[in-house]
Amino acid sequence: MEVIINGKKQIGDWKTAFEVRSSLGKEDDVLIINGFQIQEDCILHPQDIINVIAKGVMPPMNELESMMAARHTPHVFEKVKKGKVAVAGLGGLGSNIAVMLARIGVGHLLLVDFDVVDPSNLNRQSYYVRHLGMLKTDALAEQIKEINPFIIVETKTIRIDESNVLELFNSYDIVCEAFDNPKSKAMLVNNLLIELSNSKIVCASGMAGYGSSNLIKTQRKMKNLYICGDLESSACQGNGLMAPRVQICAGHQANMILRLLIGIEEI
Repeated sequence: MEVIINGKKQIGDWKTAFEVRSSLGKEDDVLIINGFQIQEDCILHPQDIINVIAKGVMPPMNELESMMAARHTPHVFEKVKKGKVAVAGLGGLGSNIAVMLARIGVGHLLLVDFDVVDPSNLNRQSYYVRHLGMLKTDALAEQIKEINPFIIVETKTIRIDESNVLELFNSYDIVCEAFDNPKSKAMLVNNLLIELSNSKIVCASGMAGYGSSNLIKTQRKMKNLYICGDLESSACQGNGLMAPRVQICAGHQANMILRLLIGIEEI
């Protein structure tokens, strides 16, 4: 019977999934059949996609990508791997979005920020005590390397303004706006709409405080402009930025980017 094991076509006399695992690995190895991790044995069929993953060991690139492809919905990973996404701002939104995009295997990420990690970032941003004082671009690139060392991560440690928007983002079909400052948000979005009218822009507005999670939504405001958030809850005295709602909004942005990468433009 011909099946696909860890990304390679193989022919053997196996009849069940457990027989494949016994011949290639150990009894406690993770066993994934057609994208679903199984605990009980099952009968194999021709062209089944099987992944046998040793616990606690970093697999080679082809095996890792085969596993990611198996864990995603069929044919999603191939499209995501070809994706190029720019993340502008690496604070509460951008740092979490970048990590999510790395976890799904986006092939090329551009990370742009000018700032360093400080203690006030630890309440909602994807940084740790060991990152204090580091450039956010360096700290995030370090994390992503630990998540998926096989994707391309480009960093630009620079403050984004009207003079460099085109230069920074002209080779990216999807740009994620993830600033904290409303004026900076407006500047970037307006310049992207003018300078890069064919690029998809995924931005955010309204995720402060601890209001209902259900108020955070994704909306399509223009053909190429998507806004995530509740559009109302701005950070101010008495209404700070907190991890749960910030990360929910970041999840909306990351998921919209994923949908765009696989060719779905509807919200």
